[in-house]
Parts: sequence; structure tokens; C-alpha cells
Amino acid sequence: MHAVFDQSPAGSADTALRHRFAVAPMMDCTDRHYRYLARLISRRALLYTEMLTTGAVIFGDAGNLLGFDPAEHPVVLQVGGSDPVDMARSARIAERRGFDEININVGCPSGRVQAGTFGACLMKQPELVADCVRSMRDAVSLPVTVKHRIGVDDHDSVDALKRFVETVSRAGCDTFIVHARKAWLRGLSPKQNREVPQLNYPTVHELKRSFPELTMVVNGGFIDLVSAHDHLQWVDGVMLGRAAFSNPWILSGVDQLFHGEPSLPLGRREVLDAYMSYCQAQLRRGVPLPRLVRPVVGLFQGCRGARAWRRCLSEKAHLPGAGIDVMENALTRVADAAA
Repeated sequence: MHAVFDQSPAGSADTALRHRFAVAPMMDCTDRHYRYLARLISRRALLYTEMLTTGAVIFGDAGNLLGFDPAEHPVVLQVGGSDPVDMARSARIAERRGFDEININVGCPSGRVQAGTFGACLMKQPELVADCVRSMRDAVSLPVTVKHRIGVDDHDSVDALKRFVETVSRAGCDTFIVHARKAWLRGLSPKQNREVPQLNYPTVHELKRSFPELTMVVNGGFIDLVSAHDHLQWVDGVMLGRAAFSNPWILSGVDQLFHGEPSLPLGRREVLDAYMSYCQAQLRRGVPLPRLVRPVVGLFQGCRGARAWRRCLSEKAHLPGAGIDVMENALTRVADAAA
């Protein structure tokens, strides 16, 4: 029996309110199983898919790549591409599949992405990004948003950043999610690009002052909710990435802190019980157990026995014939699992 939540508050919220707190799109992390777990913990966090190329969206296995549980709403499809025609086709598919928004990736610095002429390198081509936004908005009624860096390589002046936002906003994009680091397209790996370039939150704050009519969301470097929430003095929303994946229970404070609503009345053990029920159905569909286990590896971070929990999962989930009992057995290692 899957969890069912009342989605009306998030569904009726305006754009800025919906974006007050989001979990960043992360490759090999924010798949449908992680998103289901996240929604068990927070009703209001805005969730994103992993980045999918237009080729994957248009020609890939839609059931596998684009499928999601209704409980995940609101959920955003993030797309990587630069051909306005293919971006419009992807937007139409996203709308048919029931996504709540579609987001354009203008922040990924990997070499493979650059070879496909999308991601962070598009910051040097604001008119092309604007053409993609315009084409997508003409094709669907979904909101179209853009996630980008504050600059790339030596193309990193505040004026260049403002020209990018101004150009893209004129095409109809009113929401920008800004990773507060520049990207180096050569010399740094994607992981290093998340850590080495200096964080520059004031530049994102300045963007909001320059474009008060636009929704501005800041991303990058946040490790806890309180420090992230402080930025709402200057911007409309914040986005957490790795911290929300490595410690999913951090999301339990989102509804109250960011939306003034009661947190969901579930402890970690109850969340795990609900997630294991979901996993049973996924296992019957042929989903490998390690994929289902990965989102909950950090669920008991901070609890006594968390290390033993992680070790048990990593050692047992890959064994032939392993089933849901791997999580049940690992749970016996957590002393305060009911917290």
C-alpha cells in the first residue's frame, strides 16, 4: 500500500512559494525511489528528477526513465539539451507524463555534457537558451525554469550573468535556480566543480535585487536547513543537494521551517516501514534491491548504530537472493530507530 498525501497545498501554491525549498537534481541519486522516500519525510519539498537528455526523454524507455509514483508530486523533470525543437518535444512528453514543471540544465560542467552542447557551456549562449525556453513555453502550459551557474571559465562577470538572466527571462522564464559557484569547463571534474570554485552567495542576492519580479532560488554548499533558511532574507528559495541525499532525514524539518506547517507525523522507523512496503512492490516489478536500498543508507545518520546499519546494507544487499529482510535485519543494529 503506497503512501498517499494531500497534495492540494503544494499544488495551489504560487511559483515562489513552491520553490521555497527544493532538493537538487543529482545524477545517480534523485531517482524515483529516493523521491518516494523524500516525500514520506516532507510533504512540501520540491523534488527533481535526475538530469535526462532530450534524446533519453524522446527515445528512451519512458516507463523506466520518466515513471514516478503519484505521491511524489510536486516533481520537476530536468532536461539537458540545446535544440529548441527537441526541447519542445521533451516538454510535451513531460506534460503528458504528469510532471509539474520542466527545468533546463545550464549548470552541468561534465565533458560529456559539453560535447552535447548543453549544460554550463550554454551560459555563453543566452539567446540559444532563450530560444529553448520560448519553444517549450509555446508547446506546453507547464512552467519552464532554468538552473545555472553564476559564470563559466573567465565568462564570469556580474554583468554577463545579468545579461543571461535578462535575455532568458524575456523569453518567458520567470524562475532561476542559481548554483552560487562558477564552473570551470576544463581542468576540473564535475565533483571538483561542486567544491573547488568559491561560493559567492552575494552575487545571487544581487540578482534578486536586480530582478525583483523574478523568482530566484540559491543552490550550493548548504549542509543544514537553518543556514539555508537564512538566505530567504535575500532570495525566494533555497535548494539542497548532497546533504539531502546523504542524510534524507534532514527533510523532516522542511515543512515547519520553510512553510510553517506541521511536519509529517512519522518517525524514522515508520518512514522505513512505509518505504519497505513500497520496495516490496518494486521488487515484484524487477527493480534490483541495491537500487532500492541506496536512498535509505543515510536514513539513520546521527542515531546510535547508524554505522552498523550502513555496513549491513552494503554487505548484504548485493548478495544473490537478498530481499527486503536485508533492511529489517539491518534495523536491529540501530539502537534508537524509533527516533
